[in-house]
Amino acid sequence: MDKPTQQDIEEAAKMANAHGFITKFPDGYDTQVGMKGEQLSGGQKQRIAIARAILKNPNTLLLDEATSALDSESEKVVQEALDKVVVALKRRTTIIIAHRLSTIRKADKICVVSGGEIHRVVLGLR
Repeated sequence: MDKPTQQDIEEAAKMANAHGFITKFPDGYDTQVGMKGEQLSGGQKQRIAIARAILKNPNTLLLDEATSALDSESEKVVQEALDKVVVALKRRTTIIIAHRLSTIRKADKICVVSGGEIHRVVLGLR
């Protein structure tokens, strides 16, 4: 992949609901956030990770419990970002591992796994 342009980065951040908080940092997109993003909240870290995934543009995107460790407000914002990503990037396979039904409500297919085996496949809830 070519190095992304500033415009590419900002578009990915907007899709991931990260642009707003990034632009409020003292140095905007050039702000140093510490080792492992220690100056970011859990929700901000998730949105940055989503933006990075958008920029990498993988054929398959795997999201494992993307909202599990977030408070309800952060979960809502991250879920909105995930919904945008799944819809906008339809040409890829996105696998979402989740325990909360709200996380997978827009999925095309839902597989129920128990004991390491797929027990049921249902169409999405849309």
